[in-house]
Amino acid sequence: MDRELPRPDEIWRHFKNKLYKIIAIAQHTESDEQLVVYQAMYGSEGIYARPLDMFMSEVDREKYPDVEQKYRFERIE
Repeated sequence: MDRELPRPDEIWRHFKNKLYKIIAIAQHTESDEQLVVYQAMYGSEGIYARPLDMFMSEVDREKYPDVEQKYRFERIE
């Protein structure tokens, strides 16, 4: 993977323009798959987990042709 991995306390923007705070990179107990655990910075501030590969993937241009952001999630500098 060419991109830097998310780290705790970083803020990342989803391509639908919502902000999330990284809590941790976790490891699935059965499959050893890495998961990103993150918290919404809006609404009820829910906590979510998503496979690292999916978190770092590019936006699906066929499904979302008008999105300007290249990746599903991008770090806020």
